[in-house]
Amino acid sequence: MDIHIVLKVLVSITVVGIVGLFIRLYNALVAKPKKLQAALRKQGITGPPPTILLGNILEIKKSRTPKPPTCGAPENHDCANVLFPFFEKWQKQYGEKFMFSLGNTLILELTQPDMVREITTCTSLDLGKPSYQAKERGSLLGQGILTSNGPYWAHQRKIIAPELYMDKVKGMMNLITESTITMINSWKSIVDSQGGIADIKIDQHMRSFSGDVISRACFGSNYTKGEEIFHRLRALQEASSKRVLSTGIPGMRHLPTKTNREQWALEKEIHRLVLEVVKERKEAGYEKDLLQMVLEGAKNTNLAPEALDRFIVDNCKNIYLAGYETTAVSATWLLMLLASHPEWQARVRAEVLEVCKGQTPDADMLRKMKQTTMVIHESLRLYSPVAVVSREALKDMKFGDINVPKGVNLWTFVLTLHTDPEIWGPDSYKFNPERFANGITGACKLPHLYMPFGVGPRVCLGQNLAMVELKILLSFILTNFSFTLSPTYIHSPALNLVIEPGNGVNLYVKKL
Repeated sequence: MDIHIVLKVLVSITVVGIVGLFIRLYNALVAKPKKLQAALRKQGITGPPPTILLGNILEIKKSRTPKPPTCGAPENHDCANVLFPFFEKWQKQYGEKFMFSLGNTLILELTQPDMVREITTCTSLDLGKPSYQAKERGSLLGQGILTSNGPYWAHQRKIIAPELYMDKVKGMMNLITESTITMINSWKSIVDSQGGIADIKIDQHMRSFSGDVISRACFGSNYTKGEEIFHRLRALQEASSKRVLSTGIPGMRHLPTKTNREQWALEKEIHRLVLEVVKERKEAGYEKDLLQMVLEGAKNTNLAPEALDRFIVDNCKNIYLAGYETTAVSATWLLMLLASHPEWQARVRAEVLEVCKGQTPDADMLRKMKQTTMVIHESLRLYSPVAVVSREALKDMKFGDINVPKGVNLWTFVLTLHTDPEIWGPDSYKFNPERFANGITGACKLPHLYMPFGVGPRVCLGQNLAMVELKILLSFILTNFSFTLSPTYIHSPALNLVIEPGNGVNLYVKKL
């Protein structure tokens, strides 16, 4: 009799558990998304009808079918249409503001200038990193912007404040120069070995340069282990990019798929390596680098030991993407554009020779390089490393005349804003650095819409380092070499968390 009672209780518990699970799944997959959609629809916002579980993922994938490759540099640099063809289609169909879904994650797309300004300048902790990113901090989906939710983000801003980071950049000039000279000598050896002109695939050279800089800046004397960590982070980035569209599908990050297993292993290894370096640093003593800045600032937090370890590891990951990957890919696009526009290559070279007069560039010289700055800004406009700036309403919020319910993600397509003819003029898809002759404020009607490294209070802290690296790198390359695009170059922008050349960039390099 007792056994029957026990069995009935177990059956009842099982049934309650199954029903409870069903209710939770129904709420997550059907009820909640429909409630959020209805709240936006009442305000006149529509979008493509989603399917259960997948949302609009299949439609997005279908729209992104591979297009015939372009041999050589294109005349019009419409990167947004290549990577996000669905955006223009939906905008025409549903209006300037529309909603769509990645799994059960509802996204509200906004490009209205006033709305973008309000969102990007919002300092409220109620507007944070999307929850699907916060749950996967190790996946590097933060677009290189040091952001997070609640007090976690506040701690980061105290530890790596912009003014502290800028002081650190000023102290890194010699380090950047040394890394640049190492790369220049490598190119000279390659060119000499091939009879005075060489076909060089520059992508890995840019990563080696940028990786050497950030490894030394972040990990000081233990930079060799830093290079090992960054190598793993690069692999993690590639693994994460395979699942970008599936991040909103409930439970996908928990399934033991091949990609997930690869990502879990990399995250575990990176976590171990970073904490290993931290332990060695604590035993060795103080060093003046970015890791020390993180460690010193972390002492003032109230985070539990486990959360503190995760916090330190996450900051190292953010530094990687902010100071390494974005710089490397930006340098690659920059050289591609200069290779296909010899007149601008000549103008920047002449400026560097005039300003530096054969000396190693210092901070004052870099400030005087107006043509160089113009070229860099134009390259970042056309090929911003950041494709989308995303935020999530962690509470019910209001922006302009739109009431944004808790749980809705706000997306701003940077590439579209950077090439909108109404903002940049009829030549918005052309490479024309002259538009920046009077700075960013003179380049377009609404300067806050230029955001290659984000904008507002959560701007990428690595932007100053990136600008210094690019100027020094360009100065040395242009005074030692001339270069053109190799006939083998195929133009194929690809979204690998950052926007990079899908087939790499090959240049014909010749010593001057």
